Amino acid sequence: MYVEFDSGFAETAAGYCPGPAKDSEERFNRLRLIRSRRVGPSTYRRLMAEHGNAASSLSALPGVAAKAGVSTYTPCPEGVIRAEFAAARRMGARLLCLGDRDYPPALLDVPDAPPLIWALGRIDLLARPTIALVGTRNASSLGARMARKLSGDLSDAGYIVVSGLARGIDALAHTAALGGGTIGVQAGGLDVLYPAENTDLFHDLAQKGLRLTEQPFGLQPQARHFPRRNRIISGLAQAVVVVEAAARSGSMITARNALDQGREVLAVPGHPMDARAGGCNLLIRDGATLVRNASDVIEALGPLAQTDRPLQSSLPLSAPNAPPEVPKGTPERDWRDRVALNARILDQLGPSPVSEDQLLRDIGAPAPDAAATLAALELEGEVERQPGGLIMRAVKAGDAAAINPQGGAPHKRR
Repeated sequence: MYVEFDSGFAETAAGYCPGPAKDSEERFNRLRLIRSRRVGPSTYRRLMAEHGNAASSLSALPGVAAKAGVSTYTPCPEGVIRAEFAAARRMGARLLCLGDRDYPPALLDVPDAPPLIWALGRIDLLARPTIALVGTRNASSLGARMARKLSGDLSDAGYIVVSGLARGIDALAHTAALGGGTIGVQAGGLDVLYPAENTDLFHDLAQKGLRLTEQPFGLQPQARHFPRRNRIISGLAQAVVVVEAAARSGSMITARNALDQGREVLAVPGHPMDARAGGCNLLIRDGATLVRNASDVIEALGPLAQTDRPLQSSLPLSAPNAPPEVPKGTPERDWRDRVALNARILDQLGPSPVSEDQLLRDIGAPAPDAAATLAALELEGEVERQPGGLIMRAVKAGDAAAINPQGGAPHKRR
């Protein structure tokens, strides 16, 4: 488990903001300080408040470590930081330091905000009104359409949409808002395109939107990195809108972060028997604003405050080499395609009926293939047909138990 040095200073230093990094040496030392072992946002602020600059803070680190019982402590090696800056130059990324003019203003009142952030793309988007849109990676057909509609309408209304670049709701929200500008916060290094299926989206954001991360280049995201990413997503936004989320999910962590940070929390209601809507329904039960459309979000936030800062462009990225595919027409490829189509149909369906035509459009599969798969799923009892050409996922005994009716949902800040 990651543990910072003594953070008793955090309560009094949470509001401390260092001055701008005036030269490259100070920026180098600040990055070296935050990359040093057991130095997190609280320790960073404490050291900078006590010693005034990064070089003095680095010199004091071994003494701080000794008082904490850590012997033979050395700060992050300089070679590691040189390599990180070299990787940033190759990508055209910028380092935003706490105290700099371009540092995200929305994060200034967040006590555990990252002291340094790597950015790739349009820095000007950070000064615009922002709304976070988050949800499940396994979106239903209705949830996917809601995410696209909400994100597109909010973007048209002048808001910047921020999310986590994950598959599902995140990717749909980014894609729908590309025209107006969208911010993606990564859990790993800026050069690590995870998940790989969103590679094109990563490149689109680097050119038309903005990508951010507090992590070093080359870091592969692990489970512990996603909650830390989520606090940045909520911190950047005036409000967090949850489209589809299970009662225990990363989106619910983002909602809790938003409440702790004084942000609004809004949620789209879902069918009581669909576990993917369990978290949203709990949020609404506990006081979150119910969302039917973008107008509900805008009404909850009040008048839009626009800013006028010049737009900036970014350097294009080259796409990585794609792995070789299994040739079409082979038994292995046919089997993989059938399994994938089966899973896509079941993922899109929930307890709320949708039209079969809409389902086919959402999954983008050839009608004959989809019809054959639907027939097989119906025979297996996985889907049910309803009057009027509607289709839904079969509700089986025990499905209700998958919905967590207790705890887990934060209460809305009054």
